[in-house]
Amino acid sequence: MTNVNLNRLAVFAAVIETGAFTAAARQLGLTKAMVSQHVARLEAELGTTLLIRTTRKVTPTEMGQAFHADCRRILAETEAALARLRVSRDAVVGRLRITCGAEYAAAVLAPALADFTLQHAGLTIDLIASDQVVDLVGERFDLAIRAGWLRDSRLRATRLAGFRQLVVAAPDYLRRNGMPRRPADLATHRWVAMPQLPASHTLRFQPRPGSGQGRGRAQSARVNAVLQTNSTAMMRAFVLEGGGMAVFPDHMVRDDLAAGRLVEVLGGYALPEGGVYAVYPAMRHVPPKTRLFIDFLKQRLAAD
Repeated sequence: MTNVNLNRLAVFAAVIETGAFTAAARQLGLTKAMVSQHVARLEAELGTTLLIRTTRKVTPTEMGQAFHADCRRILAETEAALARLRVSRDAVVGRLRITCGAEYAAAVLAPALADFTLQHAGLTIDLIASDQVVDLVGERFDLAIRAGWLRDSRLRATRLAGFRQLVVAAPDYLRRNGMPRRPADLATHRWVAMPQLPASHTLRFQPRPGSGQGRGRAQSARVNAVLQTNSTAMMRAFVLEGGGMAVFPDHMVRDDLAAGRLVEVLGGYALPEGGVYAVYPAMRHVPPKTRLFIDFLKQRLAAD
């Protein structure tokens, strides 16, 4: 009995309820021979006779009558389970579990989530702000928001936006140490680095169009770090105190630049642009809540 094909339960139930193999075949869209074959195999799998067949009618045995009642219950529960699954599949409800770098979460993601949750009252957000790269599948995250340059992986990714990398310093630091004019000048300045980033000690610049800094000739600059840290918050605090220069994404220092707490350095040159990505487990059907949030965030970042 451990090898019973459950699909045959529906065939057996149809025969009982229509009273004939021909009528059951018509209802199920099968041939009469196939219906008969399914019932015969079901009886073989169960090791008991379920139907008494005559030339005029089909009559369930006592065992078959009792088994039919169980079949109807099983089929009804299966249909109810499938209906619940369809509702869950199509509805934007439940919990959306997200991980994101702490600085980006505070500066960009939190305001976006505030608007998103107002639009979707049936959805709750579990946001883990961390600069560590986590195992999305193992820790059951729906998606991660990552800024920078993606590594090769088996995860899926959707690019949401781009960002500029800016070299910045505090006004007090520049008064004491002078303003660099060329990328090569950075070698003589104090630098704050995040070692896990690509090329954290060697920067490659291109002149910005219209800056008068040459015709597209790339220039490299080797920097000497006085501080290395895995925390962007620590980097920003150190630079704000005049401890040195650093590279930040534009969204992280936008307010500091506007308020005059930081100054952009080498504004005539550009570092490679980075990307902001939604990264999520590879699956055949991405849940609606995940797809909806990715689309929402992409549109919001484009508008910003």
